[in-house]
Amino acid sequence: MWTEFLIIAAICAVGCSMGFKHFIWFISIGYGFAVSCGSLAILVLAAVNGRLNLLLVLQCAVLFIYGLRLGLFLYLRETKNAAYKKTLDAQTGNDKKMPIFVSIFMWAYSAFLYDGEMSPIFFRNWHGTYGDVLPWIGVVISACGVIMEAFADKQKSAQKAENPNMVATKGLYKMVRCPNYLGEILTWTGVFVGGLTALQGVWEWVIACVCYVTIVFIMLNGAQRLEKRQDGRYGEMPEYQKYIKKTPIIFPFIPVYSLNKKK
Repeated sequence: MWTEFLIIAAICAVGCSMGFKHFIWFISIGYGFAVSCGSLAILVLAAVNGRLNLLLVLQCAVLFIYGLRLGLFLYLRETKNAAYKKTLDAQTGNDKKMPIFVSIFMWAYSAFLYDGEMSPIFFRNWHGTYGDVLPWIGVVISACGVIMEAFADKQKSAQKAENPNMVATKGLYKMVRCPNYLGEILTWTGVFVGGLTALQGVWEWVIACVCYVTIVFIMLNGAQRLEKRQDGRYGEMPEYQKYIKKTPIIFPFIPVYSLNKKK
């Protein structure tokens, strides 16, 4: 089992290796492509070992579509949108060359993280535990997350093109201010939930739980940083203040309107 797990990690490493060109790509564009590559690796390994089934195909298809769409979306945004690239470089130092040992560490860390995020699907398939409804519920949750994230990105792009001097406030953005991050969390929540009844042994639980908590933390941190940037750019606008005081930051129906400490 662990040999296959390492093979999937190696395939994820290939998917995110573009981070050696721009460091941030380890966790942005490379993240999406790594998930696509990893989901295909899970599918191929299952087919080779005679463990292929409909549920696994659906689970991997959802993750493949999710990763490919995200990777292409981020690639186009970060390479074709000059204004966004300038902002990204200023905020992340994307134009700064990192020491090679830092890049290698980040490359390996990212590959194992992405592998670990998908591990509940892999572990269930390895153990062949498909006798309950939970994995079907999980794949539905994941699919809803992928759809939400795709619509959120599309709606934001359309609204920013219409009014570049205000944050998106329509569509999914009426429900929460960061529906793309919510979609991301839903995607991985579905993967995690779908594997709960299949995990065996301490290491499987540790890998699945740690990687799930890590990706949720990363999404919350992303929403926090986005909020800070938006406060700095739009904070003086009455329309923006009215919007953020009535719209939760990331979770609908939960009255948490900020992830930053207000002065």
